[in-house]
Amino acid sequence: MNERYSRQILFNAIGQSGQEKLLNSRVLLVGCGALGASHAEMLARAGVGILRIVDRDFVEFTNLQRQTLFKEDDARDRLPKAVAAKTRIAEINSEINVEAIIADVNYSNIESLIENCDVVLDGTDNFQIRYLVNDACVKHSKVWIYGAAVSSYGTTMTIFPGETPCLRCVFEEMPDAGSSPTCDTTGVIMPIIATVSAVQVTEAIKILVGRRDVLHRSIMQFDVWLNDWQKIKLGSPNADCKACGLNEFEFLNAESQEFSAVLCGRDAVQIAPPNPATLDLKTLAEKLKNIAAVSQNEYLLRFSSGDYEITVFRDARAIIRGTDDIAVARSLYSKFIGA
Repeated sequence: MNERYSRQILFNAIGQSGQEKLLNSRVLLVGCGALGASHAEMLARAGVGILRIVDRDFVEFTNLQRQTLFKEDDARDRLPKAVAAKTRIAEINSEINVEAIIADVNYSNIESLIENCDVVLDGTDNFQIRYLVNDACVKHSKVWIYGAAVSSYGTTMTIFPGETPCLRCVFEEMPDAGSSPTCDTTGVIMPIIATVSAVQVTEAIKILVGRRDVLHRSIMQFDVWLNDWQKIKLGSPNADCKACGLNEFEFLNAESQEFSAVLCGRDAVQIAPPNPATLDLKTLAEKLKNIAAVSQNEYLLRFSSGDYEITVFRDARAIIRGTDDIAVARSLYSKFIGA
């Protein structure tokens, strides 16, 4: 064992045997934005042997305030985040094997992505993908660690299928489109990213070294600005839960996925959520007013972001003009509408 991990080996809860387990582990990171980038760096420095990083987006200058793996050149070159992460991790720890996958995580690939992984870490930014990950991990009995952060607030929960409640036990239905704040509408500060990621990664390390006895087994909530820290103990799985109770994995079913379509000849994509929703356009406009010039009537709202024009309807449909790439359109929808 080289000197790189000597201080970590001195930590009795890990030791040399634990370090060997880390080096022989494989972790899936779903998303490599703020949380995912933090996860990746900490796990690479800790010596987790294989990191499978999946992300559909590219680096932008707005990412640099909180996405610690990336630099200005990555944003100038618009490098895919998974690729930029792999390059940076090679500079941090050349012994780590990084599988960089540029993909939109969806029902068609999630089951293959979690295959052979010891634990799955949530680094995504929307509930659609989290429910998808939950379905796949419950179906295949994979441990995964939910985490979310926005503004100065964050939350995390470690999920052992069949042993602890799953995500749908706690959040039975996915939030309606537009009902949840996003980093692009309410902002985010780096300390909450670091806090949530630290808890998620610590839980992952405990699992990988075989110390499940010291997992927090709760929903942990933090507001670093208001100095508010809460820990809600988890009970048993819900027998009526669609995922872990009834084994109804609707998010793995293509028919239940959001409708996405390239609008022929218009250089535009239409996105619609899987569940019916009614947006409060006035509230959405208020969220967006500090980042875009918004125009609206009683039927729709329109604004621009960079080269894209986004039109949002009251039924939560959106038309993103300026691209024919569904993955780009989904990313914009997630950023500004929030589900």
